[in-house]
Amino acid sequence: MRNRIILVSAALLLAVFVSGAVAISESEIQRLAQLMGWKPGEVIADVGAGEGEIGFAAAAKVGKSGKVYLTELDEQKLENLKKEVERRKLTNVTVLAAAEKKTNLPENCCDAIVLRRVYHHLTAPTEIDASLLRSLKPGGELVVIDFPPNKSLTETQPVTGVPANRGGHGIPKKILLEELTAAGFVVEKTIDDWPDDDYLVIFGRPLK
Repeated sequence: MRNRIILVSAALLLAVFVSGAVAISESEIQRLAQLMGWKPGEVIADVGAGEGEIGFAAAAKVGKSGKVYLTELDEQKLENLKKEVERRKLTNVTVLAAAEKKTNLPENCCDAIVLRRVYHHLTAPTEIDASLLRSLKPGGELVVIDFPPNKSLTETQPVTGVPANRGGHGIPKKILLEELTAAGFVVEKTIDDWPDDDYLVIFGRPLK
């Protein structure tokens, strides 16, 4: 099986920490690991890593022969991730600062990308989508976990700076599919029964 890089992109948003984000459970991490098929030697990136739960779990799976990227936009979370990597003495994890309009990952470096509850915060989705595509190797996968607009979050924690078509705090799956396919991705699989009323979509980068 080909190597993979999973980029869970907290680095690509302006403020995931105020998103009403639900902490990821161990069972969700294990389900994601099984879905992605994490194994020794793979390269994984947790883009929009937040506390880094996904990335650290992936680091244990890929081992010393693999690699994990943790990306974050929030400066405090970025610093916390660096300290945690140092505390755990992880030699297979690299922490990167993200930008609003690009992943800051090398082109064609990634075999898979995951964004958990991040995409609906993107203020420049067209630019980020293009950057994500460039960061993937041909044949690579993009995994997006997100949720439809939530009335309560929309009222208590409105998201600013994002396109009006979001319809509130969250993003309709239809809009997500339209934007990423317009960027050049191909829909491979959708899962609607993801934890916490989220949905998951796997996109692929065409080989040509």
